[in-house]
Amino acid sequence: MKTLKNLKKGDKVVVLSTARKVSMDEIKFAITIFESWGLVVELAENLFEEDNQFAGTVSQRTQDLQNMINRRDIKAIFFARGGYGTVQIIDNLNFSKLSQFPKWLVGYSDVTVIHSHLNKQELITLHATMPINFVSNKKTALDSLYNVLFNNKNKIQFKSHYLNKLGSVNGKIVGGNLSIIYSLIGSKSELDTQNKILFLEDIDEYLYHIDRMMINLDRNNILSNIKALIVGSMTNMNDNEVPFGKSANEIIHSYASKYDFPICFNFPSGHIDDNRTIVFGVDSCLNIDERGVSLHQFIK
Repeated sequence: MKTLKNLKKGDKVVVLSTARKVSMDEIKFAITIFESWGLVVELAENLFEEDNQFAGTVSQRTQDLQNMINRRDIKAIFFARGGYGTVQIIDNLNFSKLSQFPKWLVGYSDVTVIHSHLNKQELITLHATMPINFVSNKKTALDSLYNVLFNNKNKIQFKSHYLNKLGSVNGKIVGGNLSIIYSLIGSKSELDTQNKILFLEDIDEYLYHIDRMMINLDRNNILSNIKALIVGSMTNMNDNEVPFGKSANEIIHSYASKYDFPICFNFPSGHIDDNRTIVFGVDSCLNIDERGVSLHQFIK
C-alpha cells in the first residue's frame, strides 16, 4: 500500500455511516471542527437516509462507502457513528482502490469490522473518535486525532494500573471492540493477531459475556500469539442479580496473565470522552513500567 500522507488544508474528506442512522444536528459540531482544521467536508449521498435503525438500506450504505473508496480526491473517510450494521455490508465492498487512492479510514466501535478486515490485508486504519462524539469529546481526544492526521505524531502516556504486567515491546497494534472481534472469529474478516499488540475495549456488556468472549479468544489462540495486550475502556458494564464476582478488567486479566506478554489497563481509548487515537497497522513501541504506560507510534 502507498504511504498515507498527512492531511493538509484544502483536502476533501467525507462523513458517512455504515451502521446506525444519524442526523445533521448530531454531526454539525464535528463539521465545524473539520472546517476549522481547513478541511473541505462532503456528506455522503445517503448519510441521512433511514431504514429502521440503520442509516439507509444495505445497498445505500454499501454505495456510499464504495463510492468514497473509489474516489481519488477523498483523503479521509470519517464514519459518523457506530451502533450496528457494518458487518451487513462488508462482503459487498471492494477495497482494491485503496492501493491506488490511499486514504485515512477513521472510527471505532462497530467500525472494528472495517479495521479487522483491512488490517488483515496490512492496510493502515485509525481507531479514533467519530463525528457524533465530537461534541462531548475532551480536547485531548480531538488533539490526538488532529496530530495523527496532520502531523503524523502519536504519543500517549497515562498512569499505571494495579493489574498491569510490566514490559516493553515493539509491534503493530490491531483490535478494537471486543464484541465485534468475537463476532468475526471464523469469518474472512477475522482479526490477524500473530505477533501483534492487541487492543480491546467494549461497552454495555454483561460481565458473564466478557468472560465468554475472553474464553473464546483464548480457545482460538488469539491470546497465545500476541506480543502485548492493551485494554481500553470497559464502559457501563452490567451484572446479574447474583454478582459475577469480578470486574471486566479482572476477567480479562485472568485469561491474559497466564501468558508471558505485557498488559496494560485503562488505556484512554474506547467509549469515553477522552477517546485517544490509535493507529492500527504501524510500528509502535509500548512501554509499561511502575511509573506508568507510554505508547509511541511511528507513522511514516
